[in-house]
Parts: sequence; structure tokens; C-alpha cells
Amino acid sequence: MQNQSFNPSGPENEHIVENKELSIWEALIPVIILVAMLAYNVFVFGDDALSGSNQFILLLGAAVAAIVGFFNKVSYEQMMSEVAENVKSTTGALLILLMVGALSGTWLVSGIIPSMIYYGLQVLNPTIFLAACVIICSIISVATGSSWTTSATVGIALIGIGETLGISLGMTAGAILSGAYFGDKMSPLSDTTNLAPAMAGGELFTHIKYMFYTTIPTITITLFVFIIIGLNIETTGNTDTQSILDSIDATFNISPWLFLVPVTVILMILKKTPPLLALLIGTLLGGVFAIIFQPEIVMNITGAKALTFESAYKGVLNAITVNTSIATENEVLNDLFSSKGMSGMLGTIWLILCAMVFGGIMDGIGALSRISSALLSMAESTFSLFASTVASCLALNVTASDQYLALVVPGKMFAKAYKEKGLAPENLSRTLEDSGTVTSVLIPWNTCGAYHSGVLGVGVGEYFVYAIFNWLSPFMTLLFAAFNIKIKQLVTTKKVES
Repeated sequence: MQNQSFNPSGPENEHIVENKELSIWEALIPVIILVAMLAYNVFVFGDDALSGSNQFILLLGAAVAAIVGFFNKVSYEQMMSEVAENVKSTTGALLILLMVGALSGTWLVSGIIPSMIYYGLQVLNPTIFLAACVIICSIISVATGSSWTTSATVGIALIGIGETLGISLGMTAGAILSGAYFGDKMSPLSDTTNLAPAMAGGELFTHIKYMFYTTIPTITITLFVFIIIGLNIETTGNTDTQSILDSIDATFNISPWLFLVPVTVILMILKKTPPLLALLIGTLLGGVFAIIFQPEIVMNITGAKALTFESAYKGVLNAITVNTSIATENEVLNDLFSSKGMSGMLGTIWLILCAMVFGGIMDGIGALSRISSALLSMAESTFSLFASTVASCLALNVTASDQYLALVVPGKMFAKAYKEKGLAPENLSRTLEDSGTVTSVLIPWNTCGAYHSGVLGVGVGEYFVYAIFNWLSPFMTLLFAAFNIKIKQLVTTKKVES
């Protein structure tokens, strides 16, 4: 998903706080109350819930968890210590979010995003667009090992193309995330792909090979569904792309040379350059290209009559930090060609911080460990063990709001159980990825859901149904477990699979 640099101490070093005095019902009290409050809050505020009210609800949920902790003799210092650790683990992600906001600003005013849309409209049409999104994002994510980088680069451009074609933003975002998480899950460069076998006690490339069994059918079904949707899609926007192309061409200096910037960023990621550094360089290059290719736009941003060092400096910094809008002759493009810069990411950062407070206190009082233990105790058969693992990963994505914890906690809790049942570690690592990695983006207050929703400008509720690969993956792994398909055994005989 993200990149290993997002958690400098290494997610595999996350520890689990246990509290034997805490009952399962006490552990569930904060979760039940939080879900109820969030549901009512969304009912009242609708799409505006993420503007701030959901953040406060998360803090109220944390307060409820703290009260449960006090009744179980958990100290305030211990809870705050876990909150601090949680917040610390997101430092890299928060900086990445700010840099993505900056990058989107300079890539807009430089003409990079408009150029992507301009050339993309000439190649893609509504019939093949959604399936193409899945394939393009799969390739980029496999190459970079990061769904976050995929969303921040080609994802933004594809959202723009989809909007100009009149395709639902939810559909486009769902296709983008389906492809992004396929590549993220299967790439040896991905931190979660390395983390899952480390937690299960397996080996990286054996883990990747074993994931093919459930992942290929899932992505095939996903592509098939998007192809069917494309063949039957009814666009609501302006499908006369020529007028849109003319408006883009009249507003920006469109040139294939502008693609040097995104290509440079992707090459840096492939060379294992830290994402924060790659995005910073991409932002600065975008600023330079804005001055070279779009001097009039830079001047218009500042209201200057001539391009001087001061006006260029002010125009680029405005694009990086605050709201920037570029007017065109086409009303469809006016909404599209706007960026909020770094300031536009502050709401998402606020959400992540509040989610980390809730997750930290839940961990600090031992609730996360207690919930996972309860799920583990119900695992009597092989299928129930897989089902408990899936449920545990989903529960951690909801309660801890962190994808790492959704892999680390169940991985540590279930590794022994899989071994005792004679199951190879690949079974556990595959299930962790099928249920923990890919579903994190489906939770609005999870770091992944908050990030992708903020970057793509599409609410989780809008893309949830269309993120087919993400919600289908847990069902696929359970299907394999139910019918005992490719369940590898820990045996020394020749027959190692059943």
C-alpha cells in the first residue's frame, strides 16, 4: 500500500498490548458506540461528515475507550503512550499527503494533468475506459509497489478523463483502486507484500506465488464486470470530446515534453527513491515546467502583468500551498482544473490523526488484542480459522484505522494457530493480504480510505461498490478455504497441497 518509509521503525516491530482483565464485551463497547455515532453523523451531515464532524466523533469514540480503560485500571500514561506511537507511525504518510497536494497544484498549472487528459481523451472512450483504468493502474502499482503513488500520479489524471467523458466519479475511482491494490498486493516492492509473510513466518516469493491462486480470479472478475459496465454505460456528461480538447488546447500549451515530469517521478520510485523525495522533486519540476510552458497561467494566478522572478515565485508557491483555479471556455473543465494544494489535504490529515487517537487508546487498553483473541477462540475448523482471520483483519481496519495493525495484530495472533493445525504460513500471509491490505481503502477513517478519498476527490461511499477487487478479495479467500482449494499443509510428504 504505502511505502516502508512511512513507518521508520518498521511495522513488523508493532507490539500488541494485552489486558487479561478486559472482557470481550468491554472491548466491544467503544466499537459499537463509535459505529452507531458515525452512522448517525453520516445520516445528519451526509457527504459533509468528513469535513470535520466525523473527526470529532472519532475523538468521542476514543473518550469512550478511555473510560473503559480507566474502569479496568489502565493508566492515562499508557493510553497516551500508545496514541503517541500510533501518531508517530503516520508521520511519513502525513508528509506524503502534504506533498501530494503540492504536486497536484504544480502539475495543474504546468499543464501536466491537462496534457494527460488531452491525450487520454483521444485514446480512451467510455466503452473501454474503466477496464483500461484497472489495467493501467495495475501496471503502475506493480512497478512502484505503491497504491498511494499510483493514485497520486495516474489516478488523478484518470479521474479527470473520466469526468470529462461523463463517467461517474465513483466508477472511475473504483476502477483505479481495484488496479492500484492488485499491483500493490502482488508487487515485491510493496511493504505490505513483505510484511504479511514476515508476520506469518513465510517467505516473500512463495507468498507472492501463493497469492496468484486467489488474486487472478478476483482481478479477472473485476475486469469482466468493468467491461460489461463499459458496454452498457450511459454517460451524463458532454461526450463531444472535440469541444473539450479545443478548450484545453486554448487554455494550456499542451506538449508531450510535459510527460518528462511524471516519467521522472515513476523512474525514481522504481529506483527505490523514498516516495517523499520523489514527490518533492516532482513538485519542484512541475513548478519549473509551469514557468517554462505556462507563463501566462502563472501570471494570471498572481494578477501580474509580466513574468518576473517575483511573480513566478508567487504563482508557483500559490499553486503548491493554496486554492488555485484555472478558467477555461468549457464549464465542465472549470471544476476539473482546480487544486487546493497542500491546504486541501489538511482535512484528510485531521481525520487520520483523530483515527490514530482512537486506535491508540483501543490498543492501549488491550481491546484490540482482546477482540482478536475472541475471534481466534472460535476457530475450531480450518474454514473457521480462515474466517476468523478475515474477520480480525476487517475489525482491525475499522477499529485501529491502520492497515499495518490490520496485518500485524492478526499475523502475530494467528501464526501459532495455523502451525498447530498443520497449515503452511502461506495460508495465513495470503489471507492477511486478501482481507487486511485491500479492504483498508473501504473504511473512510482508515489511513488508506482517508488518503485515497482525499487525493482522488471522491468519497469512500461513492467508490465503495465499484472497488470490486477490494471487497471481492475476502470472499474469494473464504471460497478457497470452504472448498479446500490450494490449502497448503505443513507436511514433509510429497503431497503438500490439497
